[in-house]
Amino acid sequence: MMKRRKLIRKTITVKPAQQIWIDAFLDYITGEAQLSENTVAAYRRDLVRFFVWLAGRSIVALGISDLADFVDWLHKQNLAPATLARHIVSLRVFFRYLQLEGVLKDNAADLLGSRKLWERMPQVLSPGQIDDLLEAPQPDEDKMWLRDRAILEFFYATGCRVSELSNLKLHDVHLEEGFCLCTGKGDKQRLVPLGRRAIESFRLWREKERPAALHRARLSGDDRLFRLFEGAQTGEPLDERSGNREEAPPFDYGGFAFLSYKGRRLRREAMWELIKKYARRIGASRAISPHTMRHSFATHMLAGGADLRQVQELLGHANIATTQIYTHVDMTRLKTIHKKFHPRG
Repeated sequence: MMKRRKLIRKTITVKPAQQIWIDAFLDYITGEAQLSENTVAAYRRDLVRFFVWLAGRSIVALGISDLADFVDWLHKQNLAPATLARHIVSLRVFFRYLQLEGVLKDNAADLLGSRKLWERMPQVLSPGQIDDLLEAPQPDEDKMWLRDRAILEFFYATGCRVSELSNLKLHDVHLEEGFCLCTGKGDKQRLVPLGRRAIESFRLWREKERPAALHRARLSGDDRLFRLFEGAQTGEPLDERSGNREEAPPFDYGGFAFLSYKGRRLRREAMWELIKKYARRIGASRAISPHTMRHSFATHMLAGGADLRQVQELLGHANIATTQIYTHVDMTRLKTIHKKFHPRG
């Protein structure tokens, strides 16, 4: 068995005075801009890295040449192109906040452009690789193979982001009608159809493995949480309830669709690990991630004849320009096929 690579968490610290600015900005985008928890965490990481580069210099004195040096410094950190582009967006928003606070007169960060060469084509699995990946979870090798297969099927059937799937609630999955309700960025909701295989795999997970996971949660010492939750639902005081725990349903942590072995919400990091695990099993690239499933969903939809606007709606993209990258991916595939099979290719 392949040994799991140990992840080393790198701690970066900033000075107390700088931390005050970061905290104030994060409070602003959380309270005023209503940004999601994941987005706020990303802004925080980006600003911490910016203040490390700043090394105590005055933000007011920074010009466009200084910020260009910051971008070059980021390049030397071997960050992914998408992460580099996000750092610039974070810096622009932070500088706009400083303008609102009267700290800056002009926003030099607005002059920083997102270079075209930062954009990279998303990695896409072939339909054959998708089939292998969806069949990878096996009952004799994986203790929650029904759940894992349902997760993989949902990734490919819906094109959901990993955070959307991690936060999916049981009541958002409508198997009879064949769709699920996804909550995306900015708490925007969209209806996404489910295919036959996704429906079947989810029904098996829900009926055969999910109850056992909830039962393990109750046996692991969360019984008090269960009783508090049950009392809150009925409005009855806890000490006046007979509390027949054998007959009562197990505590369901917010009704999440996908749970861990111990019955808790399956966090997005765990879903990443699942994708990596089964990608290794089928001999796929180590770079495979939940986003690869999303890229594959979009590319295969367009290759099958779906309209770009329809794919945009299914993915939950606010701007169709974000969806257009998949037309380039498909064009690359078509050029390869043309070169291979056309007599004059």
